[in-house]
Amino acid sequence: MNGRKALLRDYRDRKVEAGIYAVRCIASGQAWVGATPDLSTRQGGLWFTLRHGTHRDQALQAAWTAHGEAAFAYEPLDVLSDETLGPLGRSSWLQDRKAVWIERLGARGLNR
Repeated sequence: MNGRKALLRDYRDRKVEAGIYAVRCIASGQAWVGATPDLSTRQGGLWFTLRHGTHRDQALQAAWTAHGEAAFAYEPLDVLSDETLGPLGRSSWLQDRKAVWIERLGARGLNR
């Protein structure tokens, strides 16, 4: 029981980094950019929905289905370093930086 409690405590106490990420299809050259409150857990959620064919972005799901998991890469692009921002400031920063990266990469935006 102590091991489980320690794992839960470590998970709860970990540093959560919000930021911007890209999902790239190496086979097609396509890219998608999203924003998330936790970069460390976002890839797992994305890959889960893509593996099950339930991702909301139809173009991303179609590319995944056509090329397979091995053709995709998850890449953190920008990390929110200002920990003094409140919820509105964080949300605004994420939206602004997501727009910058979408333009910079010529990518499609993801809702999350």
